[in-house]
Amino acid sequence: MAYLIKKKMSLQEFTSVWVRDPRIQREDFWHAYMDYEVCIHSNSLAFTKKTSCVRRRYSEFVWLRQKLQDNALLLVRLPDLPPKNPFFNMNSAQQIDERMKGLQQFLGIIVQNPLLLSDSCLHLFLQSQLSVSRIEACVAGRTHYTVAQAIQSSGPTVMRFGSEENMEGEEEENHCGPLEEHHSHVTLSERALV
Repeated sequence: MAYLIKKKMSLQEFTSVWVRDPRIQREDFWHAYMDYEVCIHSNSLAFTKKTSCVRRRYSEFVWLRQKLQDNALLLVRLPDLPPKNPFFNMNSAQQIDERMKGLQQFLGIIVQNPLLLSDSCLHLFLQSQLSVSRIEACVAGRTHYTVAQAIQSSGPTVMRFGSEENMEGEEEENHCGPLEEHHSHVTLSERALV
C-alpha cells in the first residue's frame, strides 16, 4: 500500500519597492521641488494593501528616517539616505537617477526589518497620500480615522509592476494611482476621510 504525501508548499514572503517617475512640482514662480512615485508590491501580512503607489518628496524621506530612528531608539541602525545636495539640479538626469537609487535602497532595507515594519508612520508613508503632519496626527490618535482606514481610503491604484527593464519603457497612461497634491492643506484622499 502506497501512501501519497502531499508536500505543503509555503509561499516565500516578499516586498518589492520602486522609486521612480520623478516630477517637478511648482509651488509658485520661484519655488519648486521634485517628488517621486514610491510603489510597493508585497504578499507580507505586515501590509494592509498588497500593492500601492504614492508620491513623496526628499524632505518626507528625511522626516521618515528621523521618525523611524526616534521610534526604534537604539535597537536598529537605519540606513543612510542619499546625501542632501544644496546644488541639486532638477535638470540633471544623473543626479536625479542617483537620488532615486539611493531612496529605493533606503526603503528596500527598511521594509525588510520586522521592527521597523511595526511602525505605523512607515505604513502611512508608503500606502497613503497623507501629508507628514496628517500622518503624525493619525498615529497620535488625533484624527477620526485609524491608520488602516487612512490606507484603505487612499484611492484606487492601477499597478504596473514587473521587472525594472519593463518598467522603464512603459507609457505614462500606466501611471500608478492618481497624482494628488499631498502637500496642500487637505488632499483628495484626506477629504474621503473627513
